[in-house]
Amino acid sequence: MSRKAAIGSTPATVALTRAGIAFTLHPYEHDPRAASYGLEAAEALGIEPERVLKTLMAAVDGRLCVGIVPVSARLDLKALARALGASRAVMAEVAAAERATGYVAGGISPIGQKRTHPTVVEAAALGFDTVFVSAGRRGLDLEVAPADLVSATSALVAPISRQ
Repeated sequence: MSRKAAIGSTPATVALTRAGIAFTLHPYEHDPRAASYGLEAAEALGIEPERVLKTLMAAVDGRLCVGIVPVSARLDLKALARALGASRAVMAEVAAAERATGYVAGGISPIGQKRTHPTVVEAAALGFDTVFVSAGRRGLDLEVAPADLVSATSALVAPISRQ
C-alpha cells in the first residue's frame, strides 16, 4: 500500500469508493489543543466555515442519530427531532458516539459508520457545489458534492442549524 493510500484509507473513503462517489481528500496539520476541530479544519484548508460540516451524534427519543451542520453553526436539537418525527433530542454521550460510529470524537465522519443511523443534513449545505466533512480521523477532511453526501448517508435534508 502506498503512503498516499495509507493516509486516506478510512471506512468513509472505502464506502465512497465502493459506492462510486467522487471525493477529494484534504489532509491538514491537526493541533490537538484546537478549541474547535471544525473551525481548525476550515482555517487550515482556507475554506469558508459554512462549507465545512461537522458530524454530531444525538439521541432522538432514545435512538442515536446524526446531525450534519456547518462548523460555524450549532445543531438545533428541537429542529433535529422535528425532522425525524420525534419529540425530543439530546446530544449523545461521547463514548456512545464513538462506539456506535467506530470513529474518535473530533474525527467522526457521517460516512462509513459502524452502524447505520438516521441522518439529517442541514438544508443550507445544498447551496454549495461541494462541502467538506471529516474523512474519519482528525486532520483529514474529504470534499464531496452535497447531493452525494445525502446519498451516501441516506440522509434527510432539513434546516437543523442555528447561529
